[in-house]
Amino acid sequence: MSVRSETPKPDISTVEAFRQALVSARVVAVLASTSGIYLTTEFFPRLGIADKIDTKIMPRGSQSAALVASGDAGIVVQPISELLQVPGLDFVGRIPAELQLIQTFVAAIVAGSTDVEASRQLIAFLASDRAATAIKNNGMEPVEKR
Repeated sequence: MSVRSETPKPDISTVEAFRQALVSARVVAVLASTSGIYLTTEFFPRLGIADKIDTKIMPRGSQSAALVASGDAGIVVQPISELLQVPGLDFVGRIPAELQLIQTFVAAIVAGSTDVEASRQLIAFLASDRAATAIKNNGMEPVEKR
């Protein structure tokens, strides 16, 4: 979750505090992608606040974040990787763990690939410590090595 720079950061340390932060926000900006669909169809109803908040659904992450940076929305809830580098926003923090939607990214070499070696090199890079650092710096968690 992020708010406009230099505005008070709400407490989101517990499910109830997070619920209160959402209800207290004038407008909550969300994406029209997988995470936004999850928020509006499952998450907000599960929290019992779907009818208590005004949401602005934007097709791209930069647009929903821009709504908050401009003051047209009070809070933006979306993947951390899409919030950390946005000018005009202050990152509040991760939502409580029990509310997280975990999205896992995978890589594979598909049958019939014409460049298997390049595919192996890309997968090796994505599993490397160098990539893990970039992944962490962008608010995501690398998968533990097996």
